Amino acid sequence: MVTQRPIGFWLKLVDRLIDERFAAIIEEHGVTRRQWQLLNVLQSGSTTIDQLDEAIAPFVEPGTEETAAEHLAELVDSEWLTMEGPVYALTERGLAAFQRLQVVVDSLRDQTSEGLTQDQYDTTLTALERMAVNLGWQG
Repeated sequence: MVTQRPIGFWLKLVDRLIDERFAAIIEEHGVTRRQWQLLNVLQSGSTTIDQLDEAIAPFVEPGTEETAAEHLAELVDSEWLTMEGPVYALTERGLAAFQRLQVVVDSLRDQTSEGLTQDQYDTTLTALERMAVNLGWQG
């Protein structure tokens, strides 16, 4: 009888594979994963540096001094963003780049869930969220 692997095995494996594939795809287009996350927030409208720091906080390794500002400087230099005081906004060039990247990211998301029905995907997300709450996450 084959023993089913525990959930921790699958969570870590899928997380690592998504991270690796995502990083490779995004970096092919000249941005880092963190820059992508920031662009994704900014595509909804102008945002303060504090709001951007908050948006990336769940992805930052605990105990590091990582901030959004260090990832935004290159995007400002590339004229994808403007900065007025603590507020950042996408330029037309930045929005066009974001839209091109969105197609690539959507393709990876589609590949990740290939073979699953929408109900199976939704059930998986609901189950993972419940497990996170059970373990103390307050999202």
